[in-house]
Amino acid sequence: MPFSYKPLWHLLLEKDMKRTDLLNEPGLSTSTLAKLGKDEYVSLEVIDKLCTYFGVQPNKIMEWKDGKTNARV
Repeated sequence: MPFSYKPLWHLLLEKDMKRTDLLNEPGLSTSTLAKLGKDEYVSLEVIDKLCTYFGVQPNKIMEWKDGKTNARV
């Protein structure tokens, strides 16, 4: 996966929150939380909810990982 949500998990630690806390206030589903935990794709709506809830830019939620695949651009 080319994206990592490690910044989100660090943000949760800073705020003394657990992953399951994201189910209540920002209103994420359990399946979305599982996708985030596996660094799978989520919609921009989810990223928007998280950015709005924490009052941060997307780079505080996710980061791009260089996959270095043989894909052509």
